[in-house]
Amino acid sequence: MSMKKDQGRIRRKLRIRKKVLGSSEKPRVTVFKSLKHIYVQVIDDLTGKTLASASSVSKDFSGSGGNVEGAKKVGELLGVKALEKGIKKIVFDRNGYSYHGRVKALADTLREKGLDF
Repeated sequence: MSMKKDQGRIRRKLRIRKKVLGSSEKPRVTVFKSLKHIYVQVIDDLTGKTLASASSVSKDFSGSGGNVEGAKKVGELLGVKALEKGIKKIVFDRNGYSYHGRVKALADTLREKGLDF
């Protein structure tokens, strides 16, 4: 069953990636989540470089990344790092996950930190 579920997410991911492109003015924020952790990256697709990243396994994170509170903390970490690098406008890539729960909490926290998307 999990194989079919993952295949569906990958199909949705590819469908989204046809339309979403990050540039140096408006980089792409992509989300990956597992059962225990959540990972977020700010990517410039034109150069293929990661500009900033945060995750629930980083040294400056405390708590669990497998719940909504952990996703909010990771969003705060990424928001601070992005603003330090001068990034204010982003494109949000949910990576095929439904916009609900941890993904929504992360996006809302990024908006609260001052990122515009």
